[in-house]
Amino acid sequence: MLSRLMGQPGWTLLKSLDGHHHWVHAVAFSHDGRFLASASADTTVKVWNPSTGRCLTTLEGHDDAVLAVAFSPDGAVLASCSWDQTIRLWDPLSGQCLRTLEGHTGWVLDVAFSPGGALLASASADKTIQLWDPASGRALRTLKGHSDEVNAVKFSFDGTRMASGSSDRSIRLWDPITGAQIKQLDGHANWVNDIDFASDGRTLASAGHDHTIRIWDPTAPPSTAKRLTGHTGSVDSVAFNPSRKLVASAGGDRTVRLWDPNSGKCLETLEGHTMGVRKVAFSPDGKFLASASADKTIRIWSKPS
Repeated sequence: MLSRLMGQPGWTLLKSLDGHHHWVHAVAFSHDGRFLASASADTTVKVWNPSTGRCLTTLEGHDDAVLAVAFSPDGAVLASCSWDQTIRLWDPLSGQCLRTLEGHTGWVLDVAFSPGGALLASASADKTIQLWDPASGRALRTLKGHSDEVNAVKFSFDGTRMASGSSDRSIRLWDPITGAQIKQLDGHANWVNDIDFASDGRTLASAGHDHTIRIWDPTAPPSTAKRLTGHTGSVDSVAFNPSRKLVASAGGDRTVRLWDPNSGKCLETLEGHTMGVRKVAFSPDGKFLASASADKTIRIWSKPS
């Protein structure tokens, strides 16, 4: 079921991917758009062909729920993280586990590669962010500052900044090379569940347990952040499309919503998932949107032609 503003063509459901046996926590496209990875509470990662909907590989090795996945820029490595407190690096096609990264003392809640692939960041319930060399598996630096679980981590498109979102209600900006904290953004009234940088490298979106999305200009006072409202439950995921003209969000109200980040208007609501939607991700060309849900499915939506 879809609802949209009058006169605007809507996104359509292209296919639903079934195969996981528990909540699907996350989805991520490879940078060339040829593959889609999913992370599930069934302890597995699956790699799909998003065009056909066929599952290509199931990656097994984690001992608990898998919470996030991220492809390296060249697509040769897939990172996953879990409640088992580890990060695993995989060959996404063969399914071979290349290495296991250990060091966090709590659940690992998110992972992100830097744009060049030289760094891997991980966010944890132990209140820290770890920076790793994915080639060697060596831990490079631990970033401390948050006072509660770190739920999300993202690099800016030029790699000069890194953002983290936490259950302490704050977003923090870091220099990934030195590990120095650059700025703190406050405004959410509850946990910050997810964050995403726009491709301009400046604009940042955040998803809050307070039912809101915020659009930030980190160079401006935090009070100037745009507040997007419409969800009737926790907002668990947020993502910019490649052109920066659209923001997707998803949450506990079982919907995916599409927004104009400049006006703050909700343009469309995508309905159909039967439980909360945990993650949304745009394909690199912006033509497709994937959503992962606690209903054990992944949905792929197609952009209006």
